[in-house]
Amino acid sequence: MSSISIIGLGNMARALADRALAGGNAVEIIGRDPAKAKELAATLGGATVGTAGAAPAGAAPAGDIVVLAAPYAGAAAVVRKYGDALRGKVIVDITNPVAPDLQGFVVPDGSSGAQEIAKAAPDDAHVVKAFNTVFSHVLAAGPAEGRPLDVFIAGDDAQAKARVSAFVESLGLRPWDTGELSMARALENVGLLELGLMNHSVKHTNFSLGITFLG
Repeated sequence: MSSISIIGLGNMARALADRALAGGNAVEIIGRDPAKAKELAATLGGATVGTAGAAPAGAAPAGDIVVLAAPYAGAAAVVRKYGDALRGKVIVDITNPVAPDLQGFVVPDGSSGAQEIAKAAPDDAHVVKAFNTVFSHVLAAGPAEGRPLDVFIAGDDAQAKARVSAFVESLGLRPWDTGELSMARALENVGLLELGLMNHSVKHTNFSLGITFLG
């Protein structure tokens, strides 16, 4: 199983941590508010608490896989703050850098949130996009009615993607490799598509998008 550090204290952090622990992974919770981080870890049971910030003020994340479960607006800053403490780590970006009007993105044209985060990471860290197309409560519930819950991933390093895929499988979910990190732009557009469906037709977030084989 994997050793996971989750940076963030929101609904996605909780859902990922809960499923990760159930899948036998070691989980570390990291948040800017140490008291809230300890509270979340205590409610989960089995998670440890890390220290937010750059060394020496804060320890390096313990996990080999570091999940950015914080809003996109601060994700790159978190990566820069840790700096060399993230060397050799697999950094999983789950963010959706959607503009406040839900009509586009807050990243430069031709780029993606994951690619911008990769620019802030050490050269030997590997950013993998994943989980951005799964709502937190859907992730917490897991597969429904016998249908697998699909997680789309993208990244430039094959070994890093394989490690993330193994982590996804440990959660009881189904990973799909979509290609290099540039495909994160497409995955973030899927996230935007889901918000459009939520607002204009489905009218709720109790759904997921995935792969169905025909024939």
